[in-house]
Amino acid sequence: MPHSELLYELVKRYSPSTLETPAVQYLVQWMRERGFEAYVDEAGNAFGIRGATNAANTLMLLGHIDTFPGEFPVRVEATADGSSPDPALPFSSLSEGYTLYGRGSVDAKGSLCTFAEAAVQAAIPEGWRVIVAGCVEEEIASGKGSNYVSANFTPTYCIIGEPSSSSRITLGYKGRILVEYTLRRAVAHTARPEPTVAALGSEFWQRVLDWAERENAGVERIFDQLMVSLRSINTSSDYFNETMTLTVSFRLPARITPDDVLQALKAIAQPDGELRAWGQEIAYESDRSNPLVRGLMGAIRAQGGQPGFVLKTGTSDMNTVAARWKIPMVAYGPGDSNLDHTPIENLPLDEYDKAIVTLKHFIEHLNG
Repeated sequence: MPHSELLYELVKRYSPSTLETPAVQYLVQWMRERGFEAYVDEAGNAFGIRGATNAANTLMLLGHIDTFPGEFPVRVEATADGSSPDPALPFSSLSEGYTLYGRGSVDAKGSLCTFAEAAVQAAIPEGWRVIVAGCVEEEIASGKGSNYVSANFTPTYCIIGEPSSSSRITLGYKGRILVEYTLRRAVAHTARPEPTVAALGSEFWQRVLDWAERENAGVERIFDQLMVSLRSINTSSDYFNETMTLTVSFRLPARITPDDVLQALKAIAQPDGELRAWGQEIAYESDRSNPLVRGLMGAIRAQGGQPGFVLKTGTSDMNTVAARWKIPMVAYGPGDSNLDHTPIENLPLDEYDKAIVTLKHFIEHLNG
């Protein structure tokens, strides 16, 4: 069978952001036992290298090993009726007709394990080395793992490990910025005509919506639109001052940078309002004609698939590394991204196996 016990064992090791160590140690040991030069790097990432150390070209397979919080039982079920397989059968013997449930099975240990399995099975072409990176803290705004990798390596190609299905290639992700707006006013009697901080906060949010509408005028493609979401709005009072705190998430097209958002908000905020920003990411979109995309399309077709493309409105480690690496880059991995972060996260094993075979084919034809 194309897969080993890796996926099952890694999903069993619950690893929400900042608590990835047991999963990282397991993956590093798994890679060492299969001939990788493998270690835990200074950021805490699982890191494995196959191929000549001095190779002229590097394929970076960059996944993340942390998961969204929320643990639920890891199990394998028959896809058709939900029955359990014979417990005497090893996980590696299960494929078509079975599905693995567990946190991270889709987002994104399935993709990371695809990377490791394909890299260990492939004959690495001359002149290439393949690096598998299981990065930490992707699910929170720090980007600690991918920031470290991008600062210390410059690969020829990079594939980010995120679910898109075994036959689809993710070409890009929107940018992002999160902004907290805080406004304070002296407490006044409710009979006074002055607006409360709650009313001023509501006015600010309406101005944000009006600005987004102007920015999106005539823009039809969702990936090119500015998307705004009110995450929270709260008021508090200590009987002398009242405070309003409002948090907004912005999903950004390539034409709008995080700094553009801050400048626009400063223009519509109260003069004494405070703006605090974090989670700033720049949008990225790959073209379809570079050798990386063409190679992956050929690998998908070699397995009988019809390549498809997707642009995602979320963010990933692609946004982080694209700020430094001006190279061909896409995201790829098995599974349905609609299941990300859900309590029914699951990955069909035949889909997982097809992705492994596809990526193995791509690696072995890097020189082609």
